Amino acid sequence: MITEFKDFLFKTNALALAVGVIIGATTGKVVSAVVDDLIMPPIAMIMPPGDWRDAQIELSRAKDADGKVTVNAIKYGHFAGTMVDFVTISFVVFLLGKTVLPKPESPSNKACPECLETIAKEAKRCKFCTSAVA
Repeated sequence: MITEFKDFLFKTNALALAVGVIIGATTGKVVSAVVDDLIMPPIAMIMPPGDWRDAQIELSRAKDADGKVTVNAIKYGHFAGTMVDFVTISFVVFLLGKTVLPKPESPSNKACPECLETIAKEAKRCKFCTSAVA
């Protein structure tokens, strides 16, 4: 049974998947820390004072038999806060990806302006229609 488990780990991509999940979780923590500790404080200086995330339009209010109040409301403050968080986190992920990921290479092919076939970037004449290519 132990050898079957070893075979499962090493012959399938289970170990690589586990490593990917762990790295993804830690990357999520790093992005959250950057957003919460570095990005959001300056944004909070721009946003209106007070707890604007609790802003809502109350539609109805009701009390049950125990005296518990139930409020039915459109919570636009929560929605706006979620959108600010989404845009901020997306921007931080974009910046991290842009700095960490390799730059794409320039394409080695181009399209012929006459027949639109794909030809080598260095070609001086199209091999399909034989027109001169600049």
